[in-house]
Amino acid sequence: MILEACCQLALEAATPVPAIFMLRPRSGWGQWVMREEYVIEPHLPMIEYTDDFGNLCQRAVLPAGHLSLLASCVVDTADRIDVQRDAAFVPIDLLPDPILKFLLPSRYCQADQLADLAKSIAGNIPPGYGQAETVTTWIHQNVTYRYGTSNASTSALETARSHAGVCRDMAHLGIALCRALNIPARFVSGFLHELDPMDLHAWFEAYVGTRWFTFDATQAAPKGNRIAIAYGRDAADVALLTQFGPLNLREIRVSVGPRAAA
Repeated sequence: MILEACCQLALEAATPVPAIFMLRPRSGWGQWVMREEYVIEPHLPMIEYTDDFGNLCQRAVLPAGHLSLLASCVVDTADRIDVQRDAAFVPIDLLPDPILKFLLPSRYCQADQLADLAKSIAGNIPPGYGQAETVTTWIHQNVTYRYGTSNASTSALETARSHAGVCRDMAHLGIALCRALNIPARFVSGFLHELDPMDLHAWFEAYVGTRWFTFDATQAAPKGNRIAIAYGRDAADVALLTQFGPLNLREIRVSVGPRAAA
């Protein structure tokens, strides 16, 4: 399906504030960016660079006052995510060098403290895709999706204890449990068609069978029509806005839907 997605931010600064945005998707596996629009008002110079994870980042010094940013795209997305239940576990000594960092504990994904839980969930499953799928199913069945039960500092360890959270928390828990099983896993932020309520979304990918596969514990079954914006070790690496001074995010609006007929 060809999707139109849009994220609009309304910001206010009392003084000039350096900031980094991460709102532009790249073409890649399962998605082709056909068109983009990136508008900031009032107009100001912006510099784009690619970070260590391959994400497109935009940096600028935001002036004092009100400011709006609109990032929209038209993307040809896969209607189904790839499922390969026989995808094998990749021995650590055979992993490509850039993948190794996704095995390590990170700020929100304390894999080293969740080994016992990971083994109790998927320790008896043959290593590989099946373990990541079992972890995802366990989270979907045992963690309640509920707003107000977590915040920006909530970690995978806390979600494992509370059994409640939102997509960000479920992704962190899935990543930590996979890493505890020696399966590389990374955080993904982006858009999902028919998400209710509509907002930016988060899921995770696991590296098995020599490639990345998508897993989303908020969904009862594999679901396509998603647009990945950014990848990282956890949410700390993929913030849509990183500010270096006081900045008020007054409003955020997100929309995703099929491309309108010409």
